Parts: sequence; C-alpha cells; structure tokens
Amino acid sequence: YAPDGGLFVPEQLPTIGIRILQEWSLLTRVSDLAFNVLRHFIAPQEISDEELKCICQESYPIDVPVRNIVSKNKETSSFFLVELFHGPTFCFKDLGLRPVVAMLSHFAKKKKKENEGAQKQQSIHLLVATTGDTGPAAVHAVQMVNDPSISIVVHYPQGQISAFQRKQLTTVISPQVQIVTFQGGGDDMDKPIQNILKTNGLQGDSKEKDQQILVCGVNSYNIGRPLMQMIHYIWTYLRVIEQMNLPLDSPLDIIVPTGAMGNLASGYMVKQMGIPINTLTASVNINDITHRTVQTGKFYKSPVMKRTLSEAINIQYPYNFERILYYLTNGNNILVKEWMSTYHYSDQEQQKLDIPSEWLSKLQSDFQTSRVTDEELCETIRIIKAIHDIVIDHAVAVKGAQSMGYPIIGEEDNDDSRTKKPFAILATASPCKFQEAVTMALGTGGWDAYMSSGEYPDLAREYLAKDEKEPILYAKEDSTSLEEAQHRWESQTRQLLLR
Repeated sequence: YAPDGGLFVPEQLPTIGIRILQEWSLLTRVSDLAFNVLRHFIAPQEISDEELKCICQESYPIDVPVRNIVSKNKETSSFFLVELFHGPTFCFKDLGLRPVVAMLSHFAKKKKKENEGAQKQQSIHLLVATTGDTGPAAVHAVQMVNDPSISIVVHYPQGQISAFQRKQLTTVISPQVQIVTFQGGGDDMDKPIQNILKTNGLQGDSKEKDQQILVCGVNSYNIGRPLMQMIHYIWTYLRVIEQMNLPLDSPLDIIVPTGAMGNLASGYMVKQMGIPINTLTASVNINDITHRTVQTGKFYKSPVMKRTLSEAINIQYPYNFERILYYLTNGNNILVKEWMSTYHYSDQEQQKLDIPSEWLSKLQSDFQTSRVTDEELCETIRIIKAIHDIVIDHAVAVKGAQSMGYPIIGEEDNDDSRTKKPFAILATASPCKFQEAVTMALGTGGWDAYMSSGEYPDLAREYLAKDEKEPILYAKEDSTSLEEAQHRWESQTRQLLLR
C-alpha cells in the first residue's frame, strides 16, 4: 500500500504499437516475452539485462498453453482456453508471485551488499491473506528463491478453502514459513495487514537488536502482481491471433474469473497500453460486488460473506477496483482518492460508493460481468465434460462467457457476430485443487476417473500423501465484534513477525 493507504500504479504506461507487437509475436517463450515487457517498467540500473533475464527464466520455466477448444464436428472455433495453472501450485498466482518474490530477493541482496559493515541487517517478512490460491503460490515462491533473509506469514479463513489448498500450506516444514488460520471471512485479514504495512517495518526485540524487520504484502494490492500478470494477457493475445491467422490489430475479448480484481486490473492496464483487447468480462460467484457495481454503479460491500464452491474468489471488497477507477478516469488520482474516501468513511454501517452516471457509462463500455451460482457452475462442468471431454475448475468464467453469448459449446453456426470473433477464457486454477466442486458436478465416479487419469498432476498426488501440521489459530468469540477481533489479530501477527 501507498503511505496514504491507496494503491501504487506505474508513473506511466508505455504505448505498445504494431511494430513492437510484431517483434513480440516472434517470441516463443513466456520468459522471453516477460523480459521484453518488464524492461519497459524496470530501469537497467535497478536490474541489469542479465539479472532480469535470469529472474524471468527462473520464474517462467514452462510456457502457457493457449488451446483452441473445438467441438467434435468442427476443425476450428473462436473459443480459446488459456491454461494458467501449470505452475508448481496449480494456479495463475504462480505466474505473478514467483517473479515478485524473486525481485524482492534481488533487491534485498543488493541492499545487503550496499550496506556491508552496517550494524543493522535487514530481514523481509512477507504477509499474505489468502482465499486459497495466493498463499500456496507465495510460500512456494519463497522456497524457490531460498533466501534466508525472506520469510512469510500466510493467513487463511478457517474452513473456507479447499482441503487440497489447506494441505498445500499445512504440509510445509520450513523455519521461514508460518501458517495462520483465522475465524473470519475471506478478506477479514486485509485490514490488520494493511495496518501493519503502514508502519513500514518493525524494530526487532531485545534478542535481535541488530535486526531491522521490513514488512511487505504480496497480495495483488502489491503493484508487482498486476505488472507481472500483464504478461499472460499479452501472451494470450499473441497466441490467439497467431492461431487464428489474424492481423495484429484484431480485437480479442477475454473472460476472467474475478475476486479481488487484480487479474482484471492487469488486463485493463494492458488495454491502456494499446494491446487490442476489446471487452473484458468479469465473472463472479454470488459474492457479487463486482457484478453489482458494473451493472448498477453501486460499489457496496455486502454485510455477509456467502459460502460457495468457488471459495478462491469469495471477496467482499475487491481492492484493485481502485486501480481500475484510476485508469477509467484517465489517471485522475484526486477524484479516485475522493471516491475511495467516500467508500471507506461515509457510512459506519456499510462501506459504499455510488459511481456517477457518466463514469458508470464508461465502466460499462469497457467491462461486462456475469454472476454464477453453484448450480450453474456444476452444470457448466458437466456440459464441458460431455462436449469437450475436459474437466475444468474455471466453470465460473466459462459459464460467464456462455451467459454473455460466447459460443463455448459449439454454437458457431448461428448469425450472432459474437460467435465469429475470437475470445479467450483465463483458466486460473487446476481442477485438482477442488475435489468438492468437481464431485458435486460429476459425482464420485467422475472425480475418481479424473484422479486416475493422466490429467491429474503427479505433484498433486505428492501433496495428498504428506502429513499436515496444525496451523496457528486466530480465534473470534461470538460475543466479539469483527473490529475487535481484527485488532487482536493484528497484534498477534505483529508478535509473529518478531519471533
């Protein structure tokens, strides 16, 4: 977070014209594209070409498949599925967190070298609140860099992530990793973490007087996350246009399962840079603040978090909406700050903001949204399995695409122009993480068949075989208000950071 509690954005976004797109279209590895994109944002004196190439190669060891999904009686279609889940924790968060943590390690080592001989040595503690995907990806990124100066505390809502996601956290044995479960909703730890980050560091206790502890959050409010996630949007655009044999100024629609709007903000930033992304569709579950905001202009936080089969996008306050508003208003930070102040402080009973009509019209011209229930999610998993013989988790996005008129089940023969132009759905997580949802849709037999197939990752089986360790518990008594509990949780996390 910025010192005033807002979010950072780049000072300016580069303009990417056809010439640069043509050069990038010749790159056949995500790591090479990442280097070329990030070079526009990171000065060589901060990270040299050699160092940045090394970070990109280590962070993107495999490429991102962009699959043309074709019905049985077709040779091609306009439907593309972008498989962002082939990283070590089976979700798109790997693509953002591995380079972010690698860069933090790079700058920590650089700072240490500059301060050799100084009395105080720095350590960096990363803070994460997760609804299931960010936490495991962040932990794995910390283990990947293997930097003793970097450690992490991960917080997840008790009983509100999948059993597999929980095991990805509670089977980790490392002195650099602490796992906390708290008795609250998916984003109830956001406020305590924000308060800690505002301190810009903690002084070590009496046992570590020579230690300066720096604290950094790596959820998608961290500017590094949307910057890194821009890369898979550009990769998607280039690969779809290549497969469709279309000119490089052809528009592409993209459908995104949406929680905190970090991935959506990345796509919007890419669009501002001149990449020909046409419409961004945010698909959400019944915790639908994003859908309600785009449809009505009422950015109102719901009083209750509802349980769903798509827990990873259970969000009541999508903080990256602030970045979307910034680019929506052509960088009017004064207006956006006024709006966010209105949201946070205008009503003690409910945080809310009414988007003015002229800005709502622009929001609706750039974004579409869909709201998907658990029943619709399960129905979509069944349909895609029956027609395309694929087991999916990203059913929220697929159903959202279908509800917007995109042809996901072979309806290319009708006269709707939307069925003729290409669209891509971002598949943000592997179904291996969500046994409950897949079983609800396909039955126990369907899940067992998937587990015994070659589609189920071998690394996922290794997680299932590991023993779990009890996480640290942050309790909330029934008689305690959320605000009181958050104050106590903040104090508990501060103590963890000083261990």
